[in-house]
Amino acid sequence: MNEDQIVSALGALAHPHRLRVFRTLVVAGEQGLNPSVIAEQLGIARSALSFHLKELAHAQLVSAEQQGRNLIYRADYSSMNELLGYLTEHCCEGAACETPRAGACANC
Repeated sequence: MNEDQIVSALGALAHPHRLRVFRTLVVAGEQGLNPSVIAEQLGIARSALSFHLKELAHAQLVSAEQQGRNLIYRADYSSMNELLGYLTEHCCEGAACETPRAGACANC
């Protein structure tokens, strides 16, 4: 990801509803979810959810696939990992990190 894409992704996640939607899609895994299920789980109006999903898709954090008459949204794990990689690229002052658990830097 380039810097503009990083800023776009972080901006998209900098809203409580979009962050919750993204986390819900990460938990859902590869099967994804349709907007009705997301709206019901999170208590977000479908019209507002549509806006938030478009913002996340524009930031390349989620993808949508047409299945019959429904759209299925999925978290884009590749983009998510690139974003995390960018944010942690120079952690531990450039020293190799020993990570006892995923996502944790033991030297920081």
